[in-house]
Amino acid sequence: MTDTTTPLSLRIERTLQATPDVVFDAYTDAQKQKIWFSILDERPGIVEIDVDLRVGGTQTAVWGPDSDTLFREVQTFLVVDRPRRLVTESTGSTPDGMTMTTRIDITFEPAGDDSTLMTIEQSGFPVPEVRDFFVGEVWRGALARIEAYLGGAGS
Repeated sequence: MTDTTTPLSLRIERTLQATPDVVFDAYTDAQKQKIWFSILDERPGIVEIDVDLRVGGTQTAVWGPDSDTLFREVQTFLVVDRPRRLVTESTGSTPDGMTMTTRIDITFEPAGDDSTLMTIEQSGFPVPEVRDFFVGEVWRGALARIEAYLGGAGS
């Protein structure tokens, strides 16, 4: 995985061992997301996901260890070009009520031998510390989960 950052945006690349179709679907299909979202957790907690995969549609995800500690994210699809590109506006909120809206642009490029180069660009972070948290925790964890899913049930 490589990552490049600017003060209010990030760029992360990860090569995944599946075709762009398979990776795109794993990333966007609600049932597949429910599996990989907690695939590495000892206790899965709460995961609710609803996806309307079309331009103008939304993906709503609610997750957390218990009903008193829930995170929520609503992504509005701006570009849906299966299996090449996905662009969303994402508004997330934490259990303590903080919210943040960013733009996420993801490409899924063939990388040979049935693998995919997934490139994530996210912009609109309010401060570098939040951006760094997304690089080190949020995306690193999500990509590890997707990779585990693709290596097991997803392939």
